[in-house]
Amino acid sequence: MILSVLSSLALVSGLMVVRAKNPVHSVLFPIPVFRNTSGLLLLLGLDFFAMIFPVVHIGAIAVSFLFVVMMFHIQIAEIHEEVLRYLPVSGIIGLIFWWEMFFILDNESIPLLPTQRNTTSLRYMVYAGKVRSWTNLETLGNLLYTYYSVWFLVPSLILLVAMIGAIVLTMHRTTKVKRQDVFRRNAIDSRRTIMRGMTDLLKESSLILVRIQFVRWPSWSYRCLDTLLFFSHFRMTVPFHFWYNFKPGPAIRCISRTPGIRRLLLEYHGIEYKDFKESLSYNLNLESFLLHGNSPN
Repeated sequence: MILSVLSSLALVSGLMVVRAKNPVHSVLFPIPVFRNTSGLLLLLGLDFFAMIFPVVHIGAIAVSFLFVVMMFHIQIAEIHEEVLRYLPVSGIIGLIFWWEMFFILDNESIPLLPTQRNTTSLRYMVYAGKVRSWTNLETLGNLLYTYYSVWFLVPSLILLVAMIGAIVLTMHRTTKVKRQDVFRRNAIDSRRTIMRGMTDLLKESSLILVRIQFVRWPSWSYRCLDTLLFFSHFRMTVPFHFWYNFKPGPAIRCISRTPGIRRLLLEYHGIEYKDFKESLSYNLNLESFLLHGNSPN
């Protein structure tokens, strides 16, 4: 009676796995299947397997399936479309399964051996006599670690290969790392070197020059301005005339940024830094004024 009840509950739960519309319910229904199956194994005297089923299948596999389904957030409409799409394929596979089960359960389909020979080894006959006095756990341990030791090691090697493959895939790094030079990018893109708060002020002027101070640096290849220099947002390069007979030319390029001060590099059109005389000392201060193309007096 108990065997029939457990078998019926297991079959109904297994049917509800494929009939449930909600994916979360489909993952929850295998839990009573495993529970009833462990009860059947306990009635058959396989106490070890009856304890393994709830621990492994319910405690690990079913819970992991439940978390995966909840994280993916699968829509019910998508599942219904997928079921209708693969319904013919599942029907063909089901017919093949029932056809195989019919021939396996039919005893008349198994032909009799032409001759009767004693193919049983004496070692197995002695072993069968010892098994009768062992418990289920002792029998399983002796089988796994003696006669089926090779098949016990093969799954462990497969799991080892899978673990090494996962480690190799996660350790893969790209050798080409794309990095951006912020200073060079600011020099190319003029719009990034202009403060947004000065946009309205710069619309009506071609150039506003605010207190420039020339400083001679130890390295004559770079001569910077410690000042705030704002110019038109329409162009990064604006023409103006340098004082002290410098050739008129464009080019003021922002190369770095300090707290509260923009570090600017002057590039003179037609004049290289190496052409300047090191004996000259530049310490020229200009007050704020608006340039219109004429040198100040």
